[in-house]
Amino acid sequence: MGMVFKDRNIIITGASSGIGAALAVEFASEGARLHLLARNMERLSNVAQACRSIGAQVEEYQVDMADMASIDSFCATYLDKGCGLDVLVLNAGISQRSDALSTEASVTRGIMETDFFGPVHMTTCLAGLIRSSKDFRIAVTSSISGLFGFPLRSAYCAAKHALFGYFETIEIENPQVRVTFLIPGRINTPISRSARLADGSGYGQMDPGQARGVSAEKCARKAVKAIARGKRRKLIGGAELLMVHIKRLCPSLFFFLARRVSSV
Repeated sequence: MGMVFKDRNIIITGASSGIGAALAVEFASEGARLHLLARNMERLSNVAQACRSIGAQVEEYQVDMADMASIDSFCATYLDKGCGLDVLVLNAGISQRSDALSTEASVTRGIMETDFFGPVHMTTCLAGLIRSSKDFRIAVTSSISGLFGFPLRSAYCAAKHALFGYFETIEIENPQVRVTFLIPGRINTPISRSARLADGSGYGQMDPGQARGVSAEKCARKAVKAIARGKRRKLIGGAELLMVHIKRLCPSLFFFLARRVSSV
């Protein structure tokens, strides 16, 4: 039997838009107590209100996952409340649209801070709650780009690859923890708009492939079911998911295709 989310305390990072916002609404419909984190408080407040309108208890926090002091402050506040924690959803992330050899080192580091070091730091800050739980769930939003390299995504791919190694180890070391890796392909979210170019500036546009992707709401429904059932990996998307199987079964064909398919 899977986890029932009614009255469970759930933290969701990157909850102000896209998959994070859709996850918040989906968990709200399950009766969870939500603790929503994001940088943009205006957008986050809109998401929180949508969750409250269907009866959820919601608290909002401004947190920058690239800023370890911001994470420290949130965790101290959260632990002081003593409300416990059942599910940690590490969803915040930033993407990239620049080739590897042209990307400034500071940009690569910045993406790694948000997409890898931030989630790691938050998890260790909440270690006491994780260790004391008899049934703790961690959901990590990775990407199919976390399963292979892909053009214009070098740092993003690196961070998403790293999440697998770190959080699989967390589960192996802690038998009471089940980690679910959410592995989306093309989902219709605004993540491409905030993607980083080689100099760190914003990409500022919606990728056509992203716009044609699976809705964030459908993605969230599949994700919440996977978390409840304790699935270790959940691929979510459309035809692009074939690349995952091609890479595993026929690497030479994967490299041939990866150099030719559109990266936007």
